[in-house]
Amino acid sequence: MLRRSAALGLIAVPATGLLSACATGGGGGGGDGATAPAGEKTEKNPLGVKEGAPLEAFIFKGGLGDQYAKDAEADYKATYKADVKHTGTQQVGPKLTPRFAGGNPPDVIDNSGADHLDMNKLSTQGQLQDLAALLDAPSLDDPAKKVRDTIHPSTVEKGRHGDTFDVLYYAFTIYGTWYSQKLLESKGWAYPRTLDEMVALCGEIKKAGIAPWTYAGKYPYYVHFNLFAQIAKIGGMEKWTAIDNLEPGAWTSNDAVRQVVEHYEELAAKKYFLEGSQGLTHIQSQTAWNRGKAVFLPNGSWVENESAPTTPDGFGMAVGALFDGTGDAMPHGTLRAEPSEPYIVAAKGANPVGGMELLRIMLSRKHAQNFATKVKSLTCVVDATEGMSLSPGLASASKVFKEAGDHLISLQLQEWYPALTDEKIGGLTGQLLAGELKAADWIRKTQAEADKVAKDPSVTKFKRTA
Repeated sequence: MLRRSAALGLIAVPATGLLSACATGGGGGGGDGATAPAGEKTEKNPLGVKEGAPLEAFIFKGGLGDQYAKDAEADYKATYKADVKHTGTQQVGPKLTPRFAGGNPPDVIDNSGADHLDMNKLSTQGQLQDLAALLDAPSLDDPAKKVRDTIHPSTVEKGRHGDTFDVLYYAFTIYGTWYSQKLLESKGWAYPRTLDEMVALCGEIKKAGIAPWTYAGKYPYYVHFNLFAQIAKIGGMEKWTAIDNLEPGAWTSNDAVRQVVEHYEELAAKKYFLEGSQGLTHIQSQTAWNRGKAVFLPNGSWVENESAPTTPDGFGMAVGALFDGTGDAMPHGTLRAEPSEPYIVAAKGANPVGGMELLRIMLSRKHAQNFATKVKSLTCVVDATEGMSLSPGLASASKVFKEAGDHLISLQLQEWYPALTDEKIGGLTGQLLAGELKAADWIRKTQAEADKVAKDPSVTKFKRTA
């Protein structure tokens, strides 16, 4: 999982990433037919990979590392007797912008992190390979099943630009409120069910000399992982869809927005955030949390792997589902869980077919389980971890995911308009949590920022129906 975040590679990114994609326009997502190598399509090579054709992979090396990708690349190399050039980096956008502009991008890219490429622009310009052939290819584990039948349906929904599926979100991130099960049990505290219970527990925690919450104040959009989903749970997906679609009054006319933002205003007013949180990076906030300086942390399921160097033995990392508010449209146990870690194949790369084949290899059960083992996170491959011995955080994430059933929340706003959510709204959220902005002002200003984007002809707009 924003699904993409600074130095993480999951859901959310600051606006600097948007400025790093000014690739030239081009044809549709079919690759450069004049130069791309093509091999014979067979039962074992359904996409028609050219044996011996080199492949270049550009992988974001953040909280998930890049060893899992290297492992898949090794299988590709052995199968197709081809050289694979691997680059692990946290500067995807700055390094690849000139290459897209020059017409020589790498074949497959894990487009994550603070400095990611703008996939909306790349898709509009025809720079992204249409991945329909990958979806319709037989899966590596069971040729009778297409790849599309082995992955979570939301993966296909989230990876579309219009009618074209051109982004594969490989990971499946569980977002929520993270905590130490050991700490809660040692203090006799129970994870709250409701927003009001959370406020009451925060009072007890503060009396015990511990800060109830901390967060990545330098990247306040981390709080949106919970805040946005909490609005969707209380108000319902229909009202959240209006927010995703930048509809007029979508923020100001939604009572769930008021409930949730006033909740955060109360947490700030009662000083329930660790002092100095507004100046912390994601790593620093996680470290403070691991050291017992704060009880709760808003984050995604990549946190277990990323914070491993500072997590003490027996910490009992766990995640809780969203809290109940008043008049909720969705039931208790509802969870924000959605595809993350966006992989793209360059349509004008030297070997786009090879890029798709690498993704097909990664979507095998073998490599989905390897990913879970290496980085303690789920993939979009359904039930890939069944029967595995899971780490505490991943086991907790899997448990709340199963308990949620069909009551899952997936949001698009941060994917479609990261400059809005991470820079503009993120700045307002930072002020809110610092006690410098009232809830009513946050809502009014957020609506104004959304309206600006809606009216800006230079911003490509997208629309969802549910």
